Amino acid sequence: QVQLVESGGGLVQAGGSLRLSCAASGRTFSSYVMAWFRQAPGKEREFVAAIIWSGANPYYTESVKGRSTISRDNAKNTVYLQMNSLKPEVTAVYYCASRESYAALGALYAPGIYDYWGQGTQVTVSS
Repeated sequence: QVQLVESGGGLVQAGGSLRLSCAASGRTFSSYVMAWFRQAPGKEREFVAAIIWSGANPYYTESVKGRSTISRDNAKNTVYLQMNSLKPEVTAVYYCASRESYAALGALYAPGIYDYWGQGTQVTVSS
């Protein structure tokens, strides 16, 4: 079993930055892929970014490319999401997710492939 705990959310003005963290515990931090999703009120949960165990080739949804960076520190059992130039439309609850086994790059956007989820952290961007 893996427990994921997100932190770093909050209220920020448009144009500002936030760094979200997701701390994993419960077993060896050997998840093949870690990812961030977000869910705004009344909308479906959507993929933001993912990173495999080696940290190579992070994968982003098109709307965050160039403004967000996902990274992981396996020694600290933590994955991060640095978000810059924030816009009000990215206001949502941000969730961390992990999957233990291999998944094709094209499948990483799908919430259903992930084994574990955190409780989420609220990100609110004011205009």
